[in-house]
Amino acid sequence: MSKGVFADERGAQPPALAASGLSKSFGGARALDDVSLSILPGEVHGLLGENGSGKSTLIKILAGYHAPDHGGQLSVHGREVHLPLDPGRFRELGLSFVHQDLGLVPSLSVLENLRIDRIAQPRNRWYVSWRRERALARALFAEYGVSIDPGARVGELPQVQRALLAIVRAVAAMRGEGAERQHGVLVLDEPTVFLPRADIEHLFALVREIAATGSSVLFVSHDLDEVREITDRVTVLRDGRVHGTVETARTSEAELVELIIGRRLEALAAPAAAAGPPAPVTHRVSLRGLTGAPLSDVSLDVRGGEVLGLTGLVGSGFDDLPYFLFGARQAQAGELEIDGRRHQLASLTPSRAIAAGIALLPGDRQGEGSAGSLSVLDNLTIGALSEYFNHAWLERRRMRREARPLLNAFDVRPNEPAMTYGSLSGGNQQKVLLAKWMRPEPALLVLHEPTQGVDIGAREQIFSIIREAAERGMSVLCASSDHEQLALVCDRVVVFGRGRPVRELTGSDLTKERIAEQCYGSAAATVMA
Repeated sequence: MSKGVFADERGAQPPALAASGLSKSFGGARALDDVSLSILPGEVHGLLGENGSGKSTLIKILAGYHAPDHGGQLSVHGREVHLPLDPGRFRELGLSFVHQDLGLVPSLSVLENLRIDRIAQPRNRWYVSWRRERALARALFAEYGVSIDPGARVGELPQVQRALLAIVRAVAAMRGEGAERQHGVLVLDEPTVFLPRADIEHLFALVREIAATGSSVLFVSHDLDEVREITDRVTVLRDGRVHGTVETARTSEAELVELIIGRRLEALAAPAAAAGPPAPVTHRVSLRGLTGAPLSDVSLDVRGGEVLGLTGLVGSGFDDLPYFLFGARQAQAGELEIDGRRHQLASLTPSRAIAAGIALLPGDRQGEGSAGSLSVLDNLTIGALSEYFNHAWLERRRMRREARPLLNAFDVRPNEPAMTYGSLSGGNQQKVLLAKWMRPEPALLVLHEPTQGVDIGAREQIFSIIREAAERGMSVLCASSDHEQLALVCDRVVVFGRGRPVRELTGSDLTKERIAEQCYGSAAATVMA
């Protein structure tokens, strides 16, 4: 097969990686339940499953980041390996990982990123032969048919070249410095998310070349078209358990979808249930023609008092939209109208968005939404400091006096404005940010994964806060990959695919299962039609 060295010629060889009986719990929640996985030499093996199915937990056990609860076995090329793995031990075993963020340093050169482990070794503290390093880099790129300038700065490379660099670096680490070729296992975790289709072909060519040398690849993705194109076999996780390992060429897309979502595929082809007469259109927010990679000509309306959900598979673009609406990313084109006032998205900035009545709660609250080293009070009031200036003086006493009832209204515990924000639990951190953004009663509240990393009690409180905001007439846009959350809190859900809205769910279709079906089911429904 063109995908790798597959089938009978590998039957006598031990698996490149074999794991069995892996379980992992967090608190009372079971993330993995007796999971087994076998990857053959020279195989490209797919790992599929919805968000929360256990894929990330399994990968983190293989990387030594998590320890399995009890028992469990792991072997690499027939060699038994003791669990849990010590941090960094995976490198000695010939395992290498490329995650979605690629792990590159944009300010450094290609060569520095590629050879950073070698350069950082103590023996190279005082002298590095850059001529030799460049020659080694060019030889490695040539071996895998990759054309990248070793002297280029990574931050200036196209996204596809960054992905190729990250994979070549991982392969070099997998083989080991100065050793003969090792047939290791390369784990690619959503490597194509930010790539256009033409660039994916370049990456797949590299993956095929790696497999052709006898190394194995574990390919983690949500995109069924990509999985069917590049993999030999696929293992599907659902609710922390393996629900099947199948040969890709002998399995239809419809059958893969059924394994992922656990429902008969007839539901995918069925027409949407009637949701009754549409509500009167009283738009408060109207988006027209938003274009900016990966989104293309997106138009949406959000009524006052409505919670509109956005979702889709990774890379579909639904989670990029909040940042375009807030001016955190610059759109190429598009217009946003709020209560009759129009704003050009190409010139929108966060300060202009706030002035227009838009608030954004980002998915990365620590990195993009807060300052963990500052106090709760500072995080709560940072967007409204101008209100507390009396000539040249900042009235901190009044800030504290007004903060306490606001924190109490959002049930932030403890209600201590002077407390360091970073010391709060995830749920209380999120409630502080909601209090900050909802204090001025924005016209449009944009949320990205609003309950990510919070406990179940705070999750329910956040749901109530969102619904109460809508009941006061606010327009709420909630982008999330948590289908259960969307089903509980939204009035409508729009499903994205390849940068555009492809489906809208309302009424009796607003269930966790139906949302998942529509995210995965477009191609499968076509197959069945």
